[in-house]
Amino acid sequence: MKYLIVGLGNIGREYVHTRHNIGFDMLDAFAEASNIVFESERYGDVGRGRLKGHLLILLKPSTFMNLSGMAVRYWVQKEHIELENILVLVDDMALPFGQFRLRGSGSSAGHNGLKNIAELLQTENYARLRFGIGKDFHPGEQIDYVLGTWPEEQQKLMPERMKVAVEIINSFCLSGLAFAMNHYNQKQQ
Repeated sequence: MKYLIVGLGNIGREYVHTRHNIGFDMLDAFAEASNIVFESERYGDVGRGRLKGHLLILLKPSTFMNLSGMAVRYWVQKEHIELENILVLVDDMALPFGQFRLRGSGSSAGHNGLKNIAELLQTENYARLRFGIGKDFHPGEQIDYVLGTWPEEQQKLMPERMKVAVEIINSFCLSGLAFAMNHYNQKQQ
């Protein structure tokens, strides 16, 4: 069985470890825990590995956030990935900092990366793991907030949050979406 795990973010030094790039950070944490190395390939950095017999393809699109669907569609078609074996890692302002929410489908909720993926896959029926970034900003400051870095107190919590993200991704691949949702969406994190 093949899985495509996609971390959403923007390329470029100015975006490294920003709130909007938490998808890249979660995927990097998973790759490190799984001893998977990324190489530059078409439409992004790609890593391949195995998890108890499952082939994992990790993707960090190089298309910028708003065009992530190009990379996802290409790798889904190239590797013949079933929709139920796609997991997209993404930031979410509607969730408090560090809270996770795993869903098997749903709207983009205004997230342009998810919107582009849904448009190019022609469905919203793919799993997404949302990481809460909160919305601690004043009106008109949304762009600066999502493209900003984490305050020190949140940076200190990141190693533990990344450990949970790795557990959720493992659970999705090994036990399935329903089990992972029931286990991690109910759990007080």
